[in-house]
Amino acid sequence: MAKVAELLGMSPMTVYRAIAAGEFPAVRIRGRLIVPAKAIEAIADLAIAEQTVVDASGWVSVQHGSAG
Repeated sequence: MAKVAELLGMSPMTVYRAIAAGEFPAVRIRGRLIVPAKAIEAIADLAIAEQTVVDASGWVSVQHGSAG
């Protein structure tokens, strides 16, 4: 999470809080939160293409339960 926080100019705790609040996309794998690089790239690409601010919470799909 430190790399994501550094890339976005935030503290790691701010990134964790945004994920917990459903405001930032992440994947949970065996209890660990992962922010896919492709998600960050896609959000940045959209912001550049539309020349606007993109709300990352629009990229969050809240799903509960297990896939198994």
